[in-house]
Amino acid sequence: MDEYKPEAYGETWAEVYDEYYADSPGNAQVQPMVTTLTELAHNGPALELGIGTGLVALPLVEAGVEVHGIEASPAMIAKMMDKKGAGAISVTQGDFADVPVDGQYPLVFVVFNTSYCLLNQEDQVRCFRNVASRLTDGGVFVVSAFVPDMSKFNRGQSVEARRVEEDQVTLEVNRHNSVTQLVSSQSMTISNQGTKFLPVQIRYVWPSELDLMAQLAGMHLRERWGDWEKAPFTPQSWLHVSVYEMA
Repeated sequence: MDEYKPEAYGETWAEVYDEYYADSPGNAQVQPMVTTLTELAHNGPALELGIGTGLVALPLVEAGVEVHGIEASPAMIAKMMDKKGAGAISVTQGDFADVPVDGQYPLVFVVFNTSYCLLNQEDQVRCFRNVASRLTDGGVFVVSAFVPDMSKFNRGQSVEARRVEEDQVTLEVNRHNSVTQLVSSQSMTISNQGTKFLPVQIRYVWPSELDLMAQLAGMHLRERWGDWEKAPFTPQSWLHVSVYEMA
């Protein structure tokens, strides 16, 4: 996956993303996510990094929040714009590490592990710094992602059966580089119609590493929860919701 570019995920996944994500544990978090983000947005507007197909942005608009978004993939943008209410969302196409928008926001957020789509530490730090320049006084940057779990890898790899049906099976195959913190994945669906490949590459980040990136950008951690209902963050938490503000 040497040529994996910022728009690659969206261009490959746009047509199946909503269906695939419906089976994800994170799907149950959407409604409490919208509730918490609405509280943090105050009077808005809010800026979502990697807005995708609008799974969070559209419910936020319905809740009365003005939403702007950044998305690298034209296919993801087109998929969102086909949905009801999407005309109210202002979307900028580009690499969200650059935060290529004008103005300032009381809330900037990135969810669904999307922050891991920046594939090196330099881009992740750059993203924090650019977000800091777009926050209003008292504004917050919210980052939500899975907590890395090294136990799932055996000799730097893993295979998981995500779906087994009479006429098809979906396997997820992962290779892990512990030095670069990169995980290269293929979701393979095998059926009578053939085999479909959906590639993903991420660079996971430990919560403590995120805190240091925030510090380099002049921010600090205000609070961290173990889910979107604001449960305490513990060693058993599989998800973190981290809220940063200017120091």
